[in-house]
Amino acid sequence: MCGIVGVVSKNPVNQLIYDALLLLQHRGQDAAGIATSHGNKFAMHKANGLVRDVFRTRNMRSLPGNIGIGQVRYPTAGSTSEEEAQPFYVNAPFGIVLAHNGNLTNAADLKVELFKNDYRHLNTDSDSEVLLNILAHQIQEVVSGYSLDPASLFRAVAMLHRRVRGSYAVVAQIAGYGMLAFRDPFGIRPLCIGTAQTDNGIEYMLASESVALEGTGFKFERDVAPGEAIFIDLDGKMYAEQCAESPSLNPCAFEYVYLARPDSTIDGASVYQTRLHMGEYLADKIRREFSHGDIDVVMPIPDSSRPSAMELADSLNLDYREGFIKNRYIGRTFMMPGQAIRKKSVRQKLNAIASEFKGKNVLLVDDSIVRGTTSREIVQMARESGARKVVFASAAPPVQFPNVYGIDMPTRSELIAYGRTQEEICREITADALVYQDVADMKRAIAAVNPTLKSIEASCFDGYYITGDVTPDYLDRLEAVRNGSRSDKEDMVRSQLNLNLSNNND
Repeated sequence: MCGIVGVVSKNPVNQLIYDALLLLQHRGQDAAGIATSHGNKFAMHKANGLVRDVFRTRNMRSLPGNIGIGQVRYPTAGSTSEEEAQPFYVNAPFGIVLAHNGNLTNAADLKVELFKNDYRHLNTDSDSEVLLNILAHQIQEVVSGYSLDPASLFRAVAMLHRRVRGSYAVVAQIAGYGMLAFRDPFGIRPLCIGTAQTDNGIEYMLASESVALEGTGFKFERDVAPGEAIFIDLDGKMYAEQCAESPSLNPCAFEYVYLARPDSTIDGASVYQTRLHMGEYLADKIRREFSHGDIDVVMPIPDSSRPSAMELADSLNLDYREGFIKNRYIGRTFMMPGQAIRKKSVRQKLNAIASEFKGKNVLLVDDSIVRGTTSREIVQMARESGARKVVFASAAPPVQFPNVYGIDMPTRSELIAYGRTQEEICREITADALVYQDVADMKRAIAAVNPTLKSIEASCFDGYYITGDVTPDYLDRLEAVRNGSRSDKEDMVRSQLNLNLSNNND
């Protein structure tokens, strides 16, 4: 997952986009980029790193213009190259820059089509570059000459929806015309729009989360509908149209479980409120199935699980304590590239307060258990701090299936719950007991906040892929490609080590 933002203003947007990306930094710490337009020219700067490190004063000064887009990225398989930082640019037609949040499930087929049928060249392995070139080709198909109107753009997006599969929320600039934004027909990845009234007129912002709007002085207006496209011209006039034949809203459950900030609202559901309900329903399960009378204290694994842990403790009438303190200057370990780095970073990120653990039976609450690395280290830290008994609770169900819609967990062997019973997982993380949220209760927790959400995309929990094109063969191929890219990277590291050793010996 990534975070995207687009702004159409009456004033320079570079600082505004920078501030919005800081508010979306939790969605990715691997790379950041901003592209602005001034007249018919684009200015762009992007690089690997945090927002505050990528953009220095000289970089900000090189980004003039009253319209622009930005993105923060977290590393996925094969996407650690700085060349794959977004936005992406293509020069025809008109000149387009694009930022994308999501993942295309038919990217491999589209690459072949682009080369053989559309005569377009791709310079990276990023599916975002694929999406940009599909958009560019469809715009080329519907326009004649130099004129471009909203109706033509919406026809191009409709054609894109028919070709592309997977998840995508997009903001794009078209040189000399304005900003285009659209969302996949299943509404998997979030996108919302807000406005700000200024002395010069209305300004618009589109972003992955409402917190980016509110934190920069914009008023949240609404979520972009599944399949909908929005175009805002250079004069600030907004056009919107439904471009999908059968759109349906299926927001990603993992947004509510882990990824989104708790102060965001996504598709009409407060993330904070959904996490409170997850804690409430998890407490109900513990009350039904476990003897919780010997639990002395409930502790969250900061930060995402805190609302669930507080509600769980309140529901079970147990003491709530902060037993772990988080170093806020370490990135989110789920998003870090490589198991060894994640494992090391757990202890750099969290430090236990020994006095809160000593001699107590503790119930630790985390938002989810994906690979199990973090959970195992946390249980060991609790024991080293003197805990007598450690019960581990996950506010989300077991992650048993690959996610192909933008979360970097596509390999089954990476998932601790794949092929293991709950008792085996409990032994793996060295806990005394383990309790998971039920899938139905997780979905119920989200729908309780917004009852109009009838369908939740929860494929990594229930194995149901809403786009209908994800088969066992597809997952096998995906896993083979990922394992192959990992082997290639390991070979490259070994070669570099051998070269260094050779140089040292010389």
